[in-house]
Amino acid sequence: MNGLEFTLALTAGDLSTVLVHAAPRHMQVEVRAGDRLVASGDAERQGEYSPMTLLQLTGDGITRGEVWPDESHLGLPVLLAGGEVGVLLRWTHAPDRSWWQWAVEFSNHKGRPPDWSPPDSPLRSWSPPTCP
Repeated sequence: MNGLEFTLALTAGDLSTVLVHAAPRHMQVEVRAGDRLVASGDAERQGEYSPMTLLQLTGDGITRGEVWPDESHLGLPVLLAGGEVGVLLRWTHAPDRSWWQWAVEFSNHKGRPPDWSPPDSPLRSWSPPTCP
């Protein structure tokens, strides 16, 4: 079996880092610019489950890290199962990670201009030193 498509998401801009909510343990990731394949790779979970997975485009490959978001992750796009993409506005969790609370903003537009974003959008690029 080929598995189940988890998400197919479209984003605008030059983003190289995204969060994925409730990502499956085994993922095959493809990044495309139009019809051109930019990067692809298997992204296997290493370590404990986290409700958020950080995917980073590194050259022609993908790195994956399980994260508990902090202030540095606010403003990143969050891919959800089914294909919606939101922007992470807020994240808090218990010190023992037994609960978490978060807020995501969604916006949309007609057509697909490559550099579209709503006025005062919190969406931003993010370049961490390394993936955890």
